Amino acid sequence: MPKKHSKRYNSAVKVADLSKDYPLKEAVEILARFPKAKFDETVELSFRLGVDATSGEQNVRGTTPLPNGSGKKVRVLVFTDDPQKALAAGADHAGLQDLMAKITGGWLDFDVAIATTEAMKQVRTLARVLGPKGLMPNPKAGTVTDDIAGGIKAVKAGRVEFKMDKTANIGVGIGKRSFTPAQILENAATVLEAVGKAKPNTFKGGQFIKSVTISSSMSPSVKVASTEFSKY
Repeated sequence: MPKKHSKRYNSAVKVADLSKDYPLKEAVEILARFPKAKFDETVELSFRLGVDATSGEQNVRGTTPLPNGSGKKVRVLVFTDDPQKALAAGADHAGLQDLMAKITGGWLDFDVAIATTEAMKQVRTLARVLGPKGLMPNPKAGTVTDDIAGGIKAVKAGRVEFKMDKTANIGVGIGKRSFTPAQILENAATVLEAVGKAKPNTFKGGQFIKSVTISSSMSPSVKVASTEFSKY
């Protein structure tokens, strides 16, 4: 049975020929012309990669700051022996054993977790809880650091993490529909470059980035032309 779409979605598909692909700037402009939902939708850039998703050596992940922020209020938790210092630096929650006990009990009211290198020795025991939720602090993501103030500032300012899933796809939130097309374009270009530069050294031959689309929470996807990412 064919999937039924909303009137807003059906109106959006009439804005442009969505079977075609477009330069990034034009794709962003098309998205901007789609009817908006009643809430401020998240804009996402989605990648399909050509790597071997079963190979640990070809895992793709990284972080990048968004020039115009993400538009999202990020709740930051810091695992540290000096919670007052972390709270003064802007953390929403800070502590160690007390927070670990709450998390073990099912509490997960935060978006990003940061840990000092010393605290991480204990936080590792939460891997089975935080890992599947994408909340485990990780040095590669910049969330295991002794520069707590710098780490909090970067996350709050709009640093985003990207990580390939088991089917070699990546989705990255790059802003909100309330952003101007110029702001979305700048954020999208930044993320596109960051993912391109995250190509594993073990990846040889073929196209690293196979396809890219841009969409918002309630909209259809707009295909981005391969000329925007073929160099990767």
